[in-house]
Amino acid sequence: MSSNMSVLIIYTGGTIGMVMDQETQSLVPLNFDIIKEQLPELNRFQVKLESLSFDQPIDSSNMSPDIWKELAGVIHTNYDSFDGFVVLHGTDTMSYTASALSFMLEDLSKPVVFTGSQLPIGMLRTDGRENLITAVEIAAAKENGVPIVPEVALYFENKLYRANRTSKSSAEHFEAFTSYNYDPLATVGVSIRYN
Repeated sequence: MSSNMSVLIIYTGGTIGMVMDQETQSLVPLNFDIIKEQLPELNRFQVKLESLSFDQPIDSSNMSPDIWKELAGVIHTNYDSFDGFVVLHGTDTMSYTASALSFMLEDLSKPVVFTGSQLPIGMLRTDGRENLITAVEIAAAKENGVPIVPEVALYFENKLYRANRTSKSSAEHFEAFTSYNYDPLATVGVSIRYN
């Protein structure tokens, strides 16, 4: 992946963006301005990363069409400046937001990859680290100069799904999403296998 690739990470809220405050022992939002310091693995991609956070992190249960509109607006405003987008979102309503954006962002020719986690990114066993790293890799992936996934997608626990074909199927397992009527766009193991 060349260093002229750029990805905007948009943090709307959700478990993935939380870390433990050592003084208060409570969960607080991660400072996404220094995401590459907190996740040094992201530096190995040689992708220009920028981040943008909603002023107030939004609990997944408080998502609404007004927020979908705001999120679509953020992507529209930044569309020409980035090769891809990663949206960090709470898992309970992620399918709804991702699906809505798949219809709101017409004529999309760049990846918009939704992801999140079941455990906060600051926890030792978090699934958020791998979900975020792979979502960035997918958002920056091109073949012959063309994005491999030029659509709104949802990445979670080794599978990339078409956004408007997903449902949350588990609150307990890391494999939290399912696409009942549409095969995954990609499966992730040692390498990413795009379908």
